[in-house]
Order: sequence, then structure tokens, then C-alpha cells
Amino acid sequence: MNDLHHLKEPKLIRSIDIDSRAAGFTMPSDPLTCAFLRTIAASKPNGKFLELGSGTGLSTAWILDGMDANSHLTTIDNEPNLLKILNKQLGKDPRLTVVCGDGDEFLRSLNGQEFDFIFADTWSGKYQLLEEALALLKPGGIYAIDDMLPQPNWPDGHAAKVDRLISTLEQRTDLRISKMSWASGIILATKI
Repeated sequence: MNDLHHLKEPKLIRSIDIDSRAAGFTMPSDPLTCAFLRTIAASKPNGKFLELGSGTGLSTAWILDGMDANSHLTTIDNEPNLLKILNKQLGKDPRLTVVCGDGDEFLRSLNGQEFDFIFADTWSGKYQLLEEALALLKPGGIYAIDDMLPQPNWPDGHAAKVDRLISTLEQRTDLRISKMSWASGIILATKI
């Protein structure tokens, strides 16, 4: 069941991975998480998607692979060297808008917009400005976060931040959440 050898990867994953390693990028999304994101994307035809924390585009590629031709993904990161890899590999996809900038400022600039799916893979929209991110979700929209299980690269005190975030999400009455002890630890929330 956990054998990734049978997982059909998007065609550019190998070259994104090679470029990521060459650039010294050591925090890619878990492949199981990425495959899950692709499945979620496929459930939202004509969808409007937001990814907070692009990295080099590994999870971006999987989300795009699940999207239909009429969907659109906006992804943001503040690291131009990482986005250079993403743009090289995925930048020609007309369904994609890549933004280089501060995640907090970008989230605030989206006030009033609505998204069908938000993947928050950075501090913005997850540990910072959570309320602002969740306000962008349409009813029935899906909010996904990963790295909720202990990770070897967590700084001191990070586990307490994760616990607070989970507690905050559990207490909300406008969300239905599922906590999955799978891959890097995924929480999926649907806005009601």
C-alpha cells in the first residue's frame, strides 16, 4: 500500500527533483502528501487554487497534474532562487501564476477573493494569518496543511506551535477537519 513505485508521477517531477537537489533544497513536500494534493485538486473542476509556500515546485506540479484545463493555481514563495527552478519547469503552464513575495503581505492583498482549495505549506496561512487564509475559503472549500507529525528539522519549541494550531482548528465551528497520521501528518479541513 505504501509502495510509491506504483504511483504515477507528473512528468516533470524527476527534473524538478534533480534541480532541487542541485540547489541544496532540503525541504520538499512528501511524495505521499503530493499525491494526496493531486487527488484533492481533481475533485475541484473549474477550481481556484492557492498554494502558500511554493518551494521549487514539487507540490505545485502534483496539484497542477490534478487540475482540469479550466482551473487556476496561484503559488507564492519569498525565495527567488527556488522559484527560478519552479518557473523553469512549470512556468509555461497557463493555469499557473507564480508570485515572489512576502506571504503575509500577499495573503492580506487577497482580501475578498475566494478559493476552492488552499495548501498552506509555510508559516503564512498556517502559523501566521490563519484567520485571513481561512476567510479566503469558499463554502465547501478545502484547506490542507502538512508536517503536523514531528519532523527532524523542527526547531526548538515548534511542537508547541503545532499543538496550538491543531487546537485552534479543532475548536472552529465553521470547519470539519480530519487529522491523518500519514505521510508527514496531514490535516484536511472543509469549510461549512
